[in-house]
Amino acid sequence: MKMKKYTASTMPEAMKLIRKELGEEAVILNSKVVYSKGFLGLFKKKSIEVLAGMDSIESPAPILEKPILPQVQEDSSSEEIKKELEDLKQMVKSIGRTQSNRTNPDEMEALIQHLKEQELAEELITSIGDELFVHLKKNEEDTAMEAQLKIAKDQLRSELEVFPFGGISYEKKYINVLGPTGVGKTTTIAKMAARAVLEKKKKVGFITTDTYRIAAIEQLKTYAGLLQAPIEIVYNEQDLKQAMHKFEALDVVFIDTAGRNYKEVKFVEDLQKLIDLKENTETFLVLSSTSKQRDMEVIIEQFKDFPIQKFIFTKVDETNSIGSIVNLMVKYKKGLAYYTDGQEVPEDIVEASLDELLNLFLKGIRYERSS
Repeated sequence: MKMKKYTASTMPEAMKLIRKELGEEAVILNSKVVYSKGFLGLFKKKSIEVLAGMDSIESPAPILEKPILPQVQEDSSSEEIKKELEDLKQMVKSIGRTQSNRTNPDEMEALIQHLKEQELAEELITSIGDELFVHLKKNEEDTAMEAQLKIAKDQLRSELEVFPFGGISYEKKYINVLGPTGVGKTTTIAKMAARAVLEKKKKVGFITTDTYRIAAIEQLKTYAGLLQAPIEIVYNEQDLKQAMHKFEALDVVFIDTAGRNYKEVKFVEDLQKLIDLKENTETFLVLSSTSKQRDMEVIIEQFKDFPIQKFIFTKVDETNSIGSIVNLMVKYKKGLAYYTDGQEVPEDIVEASLDELLNLFLKGIRYERSS
């Protein structure tokens, strides 16, 4: 038997290589997920390592040589070997197809459908589907949804665990909160500030550059009054410096930037000229989970020159799909600070954690437990 080890980013890619070199009659002898560390030992990269083989024919001899079985199978019975090889042949033929045209076992359809309904990126669905497919083919009696959910969580965890989770670090004085109009940015700032006052006993203040919307200023003034916190309205860079000087004695200062249509470059450039607090600032970008992913991507691209550490997603309670949260974190390599799920201040805000996000993402999946 001719054997060769293949390494690829996904199982379908490995299957293409195997079929190209060994043909359709090749068999998988072993497969496993491996991780390699990237730059400075960070950002683990996942890949699939597959050992494949095929029966070789000695030409021009008319008699076929018996295939040499891997060492790990020497103690198995011949019938078990034949059955395993036949099963693996079938896996090779079917697993190479993409998630969209592969015939999946019925047992995994409920979970795959849930991932699609959550609008998870196709490549992430394919990655999870590959692992589910291999698991169900090797463990035909273990079709419980709990086992499938664990596989899905493990796959997503491997993608997300390299990014930071959690809210304000309190290592920096200024909390710079960016975001387009209509995402609930001012209310989110109020929730963050209330938590800082009530839970961390911090002295807070507010600076707003949103001089375009009177309602936004009045709203922030109301929250500042409830928290007994000072507030300054700034129109230019000089005003900002004066406000910062006034707030020297405070622990945390929240900067509410103007809510504008940041798809337009000029508004981003105006903001960049006004806010330049790279040394002592944590910067968050607020996005609405009800927005189209493509629209959010345009906003993120516009803010590429800002030192954004983490995203904040609002209005999670107003949508039935939150796959875009995962998609954008993976695509832009950003962490997650908070997500909000209502208008109440300060209750309706959740400090993000990886486990909490995975549970939220896989919550409510519709399936019937196997009897």
